[in-house]
Amino acid sequence: MTYLDIHILQSVPPSNINRDDTGSPKSAVYGGVRRARVSSQAWKRATRKRFNLTLDISDIGHRTKRVADLLGEYIVVLDPTIGKVEADKMGSAALKAAGIKLSTPKPSKNSPKDAPPSPDESGYLLFLSAGQYQALAELSVAARTAEGTVEGKAAKAAVQQGHSIDVALFGRMVADDAELNVDAAAQVAHAISVQAVEQEFDYFTAVDDAQERDQESGAAMIGTVEFNSSTLYRYANVNIPGLRKNLGDTAATARATAAFVESLALSMPTGKQNTFANRTVPDAIVVSVREDQPINLVGAFENAVSRTQSSSVIEQSATQLAGRYNDIAQAYSAPSRTWVVAVGDASKPLGTLGKQVSMAQLIIEIEQEVQSRIGESN
Repeated sequence: MTYLDIHILQSVPPSNINRDDTGSPKSAVYGGVRRARVSSQAWKRATRKRFNLTLDISDIGHRTKRVADLLGEYIVVLDPTIGKVEADKMGSAALKAAGIKLSTPKPSKNSPKDAPPSPDESGYLLFLSAGQYQALAELSVAARTAEGTVEGKAAKAAVQQGHSIDVALFGRMVADDAELNVDAAAQVAHAISVQAVEQEFDYFTAVDDAQERDQESGAAMIGTVEFNSSTLYRYANVNIPGLRKNLGDTAATARATAAFVESLALSMPTGKQNTFANRTVPDAIVVSVREDQPINLVGAFENAVSRTQSSSVIEQSATQLAGRYNDIAQAYSAPSRTWVVAVGDASKPLGTLGKQVSMAQLIIEIEQEVQSRIGESN
């Protein structure tokens, strides 16, 4: 087995990029102290959104309940003579033939009495690739032309083949039929801060422009926004053979792995971004190829980092991460290859772990490495 481990150190200024149900920044206790936390779901969504910049639309899936509506759009593109209402019904029939349960949503209170029924929806978010929608649309149009129905075997095969890169990486669960499930090839950990954090509050006021013009005093609105700032340790891994199995193609696997590393590293969850403008890039990225198992190095930060007069939080974090990397390598096994992207002197302690490269070079070499390894295994 071959795994790719991705370790990231990233400083984030005052922000609230991932909120809980009360609006507070998410947190967790680790090593006996409160840490800032960003959930894996938040960063996986940010990564998926950034795929729009790095991948072709054909490589990206759709995750939605409105599957019949979306499939209906594909059907209309294939055959413009088919009306949208009919196309939605055809899409619903094809999805049901594949083993996916659908139901008609209740009309909204403001819907006209003579409005056509809304397209059927799945009971959960369903993750299908653009290619799978296209295949189902083609089956639907062909069945209509032949005055028949979509066969269940063909419909199911269309959903089981041609996975998009995001479906292959993050997996798919279909509650109605386990045969349609896709095992995720990537795992993403919850990011946590390397140091203890305290939640803070920003008290704000908003002034009514017209009220200000008339020289009336007082705020039109007041409120508070909770925030924190931290240096985060982020970790993810990719099961390369698992990704190859999901995609069925060596070149696509290499391209998907490189795209995942790039999008994971350069993405940012969007919570309160307009308020805090907290867009930063990683201070350090360490990517390793392992042959035994993926290894999270979060143990480097069980003892929370504190800034000193002689070293910054990033410098201490880089030193502790490098120490943990070497300790694991000595006690268990070392990665077969490692790359390091480091910003400035503070991240220099990581430079001894592997080849120092730019972000652009990292992406190129990862794609070449994966292509080479899969080729050798085949």
